[in-house]
Amino acid sequence: MIRHGLAAMLIAAATSLMLSQAAFAAEDGITVVESEKFGPYIADSAGKPLYLFTSDKQGAGYATPSSVCKDDCATAWPPFMVGKSPAPGDGVKAHLVGTMNRSGKSQATYNGWPLYYFIKDEGKDAPQGQDKHGFGGEWYLLTPDGEKVHEGDED
Repeated sequence: MIRHGLAAMLIAAATSLMLSQAAFAAEDGITVVESEKFGPYIADSAGKPLYLFTSDKQGAGYATPSSVCKDDCATAWPPFMVGKSPAPGDGVKAHLVGTMNRSGKSQATYNGWPLYYFIKDEGKDAPQGQDKHGFGGEWYLLTPDGEKVHEGDED
């Protein structure tokens, strides 16, 4: 009887772990969202906008991407951290999707740019971070081609 109860608990725990891993993996996707103001841009699988920071080092060829956004910067612009390389959704160029090491964890990259959220992006008001200046650089949405979005840039 005790063995049966223990086995049931272990199965339940394993099932819960598999479901939580599946949920985590589902959040690790990159997709394309379109807006009237900005046109198509990349977002996470939940549709939250993702940004590049011009002060970061873009990875290209043999160059490894790196982030200079730390401390207060990373509070305002949280890095898009992932458990594994993000799954490319519709409109996303799979060869542009990657990751980089950030303090022993993985931050998603697109076209070699480390990706970030903007703390002020919420609901229908997103995206709010396009062409923002701060922390020693500029912040931009990325097109599906991996370039910074120019439409809707603020002056």
